[in-house]
Amino acid sequence: MQSILGSIDPIAFNLGPIEVAWYGIIIVTGMFLAVWLSIQEADKLGIREDFIVDLSFWIIPFGLIGARIYYVLFELPTYLADPLRIFFIWEGGIAIYGGLILGFITMYWYSKKNDVPVWLLVDILAPHVMIAQAIGRWGNFINQEAHGGEVSRQFLEKLQLPNFIIEQMNINGSYYHPTFLYESVWNVVGFVVLMLLRAKKGLMLRGEVFLGYLAWYGLGRFFIEGMRTDSLYIGIFRVSQVFSLILLIASIGLIVYRRFYTYPKPAYYTQGIKPEKEFQEKKEKYENRKK
Repeated sequence: MQSILGSIDPIAFNLGPIEVAWYGIIIVTGMFLAVWLSIQEADKLGIREDFIVDLSFWIIPFGLIGARIYYVLFELPTYLADPLRIFFIWEGGIAIYGGLILGFITMYWYSKKNDVPVWLLVDILAPHVMIAQAIGRWGNFINQEAHGGEVSRQFLEKLQLPNFIIEQMNINGSYYHPTFLYESVWNVVGFVVLMLLRAKKGLMLRGEVFLGYLAWYGLGRFFIEGMRTDSLYIGIFRVSQVFSLILLIASIGLIVYRRFYTYPKPAYYTQGIKPEKEFQEKKEKYENRKK
């Protein structure tokens, strides 16, 4: 039984000559859940449903492109030796931070184009991106990748892990830290915390849910990345650890600055687009009086 559980086929099924991988199914599932949750939340706050749907057709592909570009840039000598391999995404090689960077740029452009408040939009998306990341890490589990250093089976048993996880962490006769699981659990907890805080009226200012996401993810990723065996490096430094530390410090600094040192103070998240509507109504009344 253990040998069966320990050898999960990464291919879910075949459509003729096309192999459909569990990794792809899991990633798409996370994306669809994030989009669906964002639609529900946006509707509560006065943002039309079709805006989120249209945004997803921009942000998802550009996020994937960004994730690939980020990875390739930090493995440039390898890809310069065989440039065509840049397009061989089925061989693996994407990085979440690259996806977040280009995804954010795309989202910023699209929100400005459609006059949707940027800080409100990122607050809507952030927790849902986090739960999608938590789901996506199980694709790494299926592929037996993004794991940590070698450990004993006894160590994994002491974590009270299900046997199918322990056996899947048996790679070529050795057991490894299930860092995919550590990050997935960390993200689930972060998702719950952000959703609870976000729902409280008069608590979170616009932008603080998003910045809280960056701080939470950055903190967890900093420590988890230190356990991984597949990190990208700049010299002796792990790229994701450096970037995580920057995100953690910058996001906390921005929360403090925006809450205590900006005027006027940003609107509360739970107000949705009500402040913009009220401002527009006042502006129209003022302009009508002048006519």
